[in-house]
Amino acid sequence: MNADFLKYQAQTSPHPLSIEISRANGSYVYDTNNKAYLDFIAGVSANTLGHNHSKVSDAIKNQVDSYTHVMVYGEFIQQPQLDLCKALADTFTKEVSIYLTNSGTEATEGALKLAKRFTGKTEIVAAKNAYHGNTQGAMSVCGAEVQNQAFRPLIPGIKFIEFNNELDITKITKNTAAVILETIQGGAGFIEPTNDYLQKIKQRCEAVGALLILDEIQSGIGRTGTFWGFENYGIVPDIVVTGKGLGGGMPIGAFIADKHIMDVLKENPKLGHITTFGGHPVIAAAGLATVHELQRTNLIEASLQKEFLFRKYLQHKAIKEIRGKGLMLALMVESPEIASQIILKCLDKGLLLFWLLFEGKAIRITPPLTISDEEIKIGCELILEALNEVIL
Repeated sequence: MNADFLKYQAQTSPHPLSIEISRANGSYVYDTNNKAYLDFIAGVSANTLGHNHSKVSDAIKNQVDSYTHVMVYGEFIQQPQLDLCKALADTFTKEVSIYLTNSGTEATEGALKLAKRFTGKTEIVAAKNAYHGNTQGAMSVCGAEVQNQAFRPLIPGIKFIEFNNELDITKITKNTAAVILETIQGGAGFIEPTNDYLQKIKQRCEAVGALLILDEIQSGIGRTGTFWGFENYGIVPDIVVTGKGLGGGMPIGAFIADKHIMDVLKENPKLGHITTFGGHPVIAAAGLATVHELQRTNLIEASLQKEFLFRKYLQHKAIKEIRGKGLMLALMVESPEIASQIILKCLDKGLLLFWLLFEGKAIRITPPLTISDEEIKIGCELILEALNEVIL
């Protein structure tokens, strides 16, 4: 099977982990040898409610029995789409409109187009070492030349600032259509905004007539202790980009904006942004079930208590710091080599950890929000065991 995987399936790296999956349930993934892996990745922050959650699975099955794809997005009234949009709108304190997409990357593309269309300007300001997706438009606002250099030319008119550097805020000018930032920088190492940084960015945007786009693809949908990550920092952006955890393990994205902003996509030209499968009724049903489960339980608030447990258990001389918030955490160690050794040793021990894109010294910990206190303890013990084996 591994030979076929390498032969027929396009590869994204020279050395994939190549675990052959048979099933997954709750906080565990199982290979074809029935080995259990405790999942501290959650599909890279996507499986908000763990694997095979009954509410999500039932919603998918029920919708499949009614109808699947019937029309491109925005033409027919399809209840799952409408209900999901209403549920997301209810999480805001202002009137917003939601455009459902197939992925977070596609949502980024839509948000950038929307900002240009609404402001009539073309300059976009983004952060160095950001990650917003891998299509050409999204890559254009990812300030990581190691990723971008092989694919240039990308979209022009992009200006980069350093996240949390207040001196760079003056680079946002009256020529700027929008500033796009991750609420918490992901690939760069789970870096939180400090010293009211996002509030200062928003104030600058308002002063020069630019829109603020916040990328909540990882930090949103309850992962950082509030439904949206930006709620932790006292602002509301003009446009929100989401994806990953919204689908409960199914592929989805959305960009969300003040209704008067979103309305400009309707005309001049008509069909300013279109998608065939965005808002697919089966996917929307899964997303709605995920949002409802988060709202009827204490999983969002509990993510902060679970963060406390990780910080309590993961104390070791080799751990330099733990970055992030809620269940979006990164263990920082001395070197990329140590990080890789820990990740691979834990894989052998039956614990799934992963790397971050641009920060080699980081070890990703983004488990399902449904992970239990006992599972956290078990996983942390395996990490400490691996650290003791690597750090002699």
